[in-house]
Amino acid sequence: MKNETPSSYEDAAELLRAAAADGRPVRFRGGGTKLGWGRAVPEPDLELCTGGLNRVLEHNAGDFTAVLQAGVPLALAQERFAAAGQMLALDPPTSPWGGAGDDATLEAADAGATIGGIVATNDSGPLRHKYGGVRDLVVGVTVVLSDGTVARAGGKVIKNVAGYDLGKLFAGAFGTLGLIAEVTVRLHPKPARSGTVVARADDVAPLAAGAAALAHAPLEADCLDLWWNAGAGAVLARFGSGDPGPRLSEAAALLGKIDGLSVDVDGDDEACWEAQRSAQRGDVVVKVSALPATLPAAAAATQSLGGTLVARAGLGLAWIRLPAAGDGAETAAGIESLRATLAPAPCVVLDAPADVRAALDPWGDRTGPVDLMRKVKARFDPAGVCAPGLFVGGI
Repeated sequence: MKNETPSSYEDAAELLRAAAADGRPVRFRGGGTKLGWGRAVPEPDLELCTGGLNRVLEHNAGDFTAVLQAGVPLALAQERFAAAGQMLALDPPTSPWGGAGDDATLEAADAGATIGGIVATNDSGPLRHKYGGVRDLVVGVTVVLSDGTVARAGGKVIKNVAGYDLGKLFAGAFGTLGLIAEVTVRLHPKPARSGTVVARADDVAPLAAGAAALAHAPLEADCLDLWWNAGAGAVLARFGSGDPGPRLSEAAALLGKIDGLSVDVDGDDEACWEAQRSAQRGDVVVKVSALPATLPAAAAATQSLGGTLVARAGLGLAWIRLPAAGDGAETAAGIESLRATLAPAPCVVLDAPADVRAALDPWGDRTGPVDLMRKVKARFDPAGVCAPGLFVGGI
């Protein structure tokens, strides 16, 4: 495999054009924290690394927007925004085990997850509860296609536009349509302080009831998560915007009315949220997309398999971390059992050893408009060289 690190969009376009002309498969790489995601595919002939596209092109603090090249590590972008009292409301784990990268030279391979990789995989963390996901925060995008076209869509201001939204299309496409070279994102004020209400129980039912009560209360939590492991768990609600004190008290009082919950308030809460993010990565991780009402069933299924669950309790998204068995087939059988129990909820395998990926399809059964997705792939990558076979249905 040949590695190239283009320093301009034009260089990337020329490399892609040449690969398409020769029919050589191409993979795009940022920080490399999610290279194992998707279907098991042969190693590509060419790997395009975004480490040369590593600049914050604009930070328009007055408009709460920024223009970032794809190779900018999220951790370093957040440091720059924080200096202006702002943040990009994306907080996924920035390394396979959830630790933030730290490299002042902006070397993407060493500084954790990059903006381009996070958008391409539609990754997110606990802040998704209040601020939405990648598609809600990207307002413009520049992409490089396999025919050498450099295309731009969206703008630098936050507004609704009619037409084809390339940002939403490329977000979560896993690089199968082309290279995300640059994104324009909306920013938000960074809370000066925060606190978290934590309610613990050894029964998932009161935790689910507490999460539902908080989700429907007019308290505007920044994050609302659920955690479950080995017959015990917690619901966590973080408040940071404005003065969190009154809302912390209201949330604690609301949870205190539910039998079976032990309620505390954590004023130094970064460690508990780092643990929530870290639990989204592991040897074997399955992402479940369902309704909040299904979380008790997901917790029960997780416990039967000896795993750990973290979830966005108000959204129904859950990450289930399973122990890796010595035999890949045994682990794959456990995943298929989980899928059968939680059907029809999509259960997508994120992290897993190679032998597990070889024993199953990480995407599960064909769901969604796969035929339409094939047509979109053919339109944007007619040569079929961008991450072929990685996506749903072998796209």
